[in-house]
Amino acid sequence: MESLSRPYPPSHTQLLPADRPGTITEAAAEARAGNLIVIPTDTLYGLAGDAFNAAAVRAIYAAKQRPFNKPIPILLADSHDLDRVVRTVPDVARSFINQFWPGPLTLLLPKHPDLPAEISNNDSVAVRIPDSRVGREIIRAAGGALAVTSANLSGQAPAETAVDALNQLAGWVTAVVDDGPSPHAAASTILDCTGDELKLLREGPISAKSLLGLDKQ
Repeated sequence: MESLSRPYPPSHTQLLPADRPGTITEAAAEARAGNLIVIPTDTLYGLAGDAFNAAAVRAIYAAKQRPFNKPIPILLADSHDLDRVVRTVPDVARSFINQFWPGPLTLLLPKHPDLPAEISNNDSVAVRIPDSRVGREIIRAAGGALAVTSANLSGQAPAETAVDALNQLAGWVTAVVDDGPSPHAAASTILDCTGDELKLLREGPISAKSLLGLDKQ
């Protein structure tokens, strides 16, 4: 039953070496066309689609078999695109941005009204800039902002390599960009900056001690 719901035959998914000429342009074109792709990041491989395309965001949920009450983060290529996806950036959040971006820190911030409702079922959005040259080049070429979550089926092991992602998502995505094993075999740290008090929602490669130490400076 699962294979019947895939929009393409598994053989339709291309595995593209990151260092092959044209890979960045080709992958970005797929995302701009509304298709799903897999990109490398500095944490795990990511299942990605156009952050401003509601149908693409819905397709991410379908591909992962993910409940709609689990929001989809947004990855940016450059900090100047932040204003496109969030309403405001609290001063404390700017401190973390300056210290840890690009890097494996996701910040929860007030969601911009131009984003599709499918991105999250509340008034916040998870955002970061990954420390991956190839990942950022694809994001930049695709328009600057992609909705990205780990490239695996819900409940299965996250993809640390492009082949891992291909094995789980072939037929759901049109391209998987292979940039070698992920530098961090763990999801990013998540910090909620939307309230009066900071909340650590998930500890990842950046420790709570590092974050709290910065906040006390």
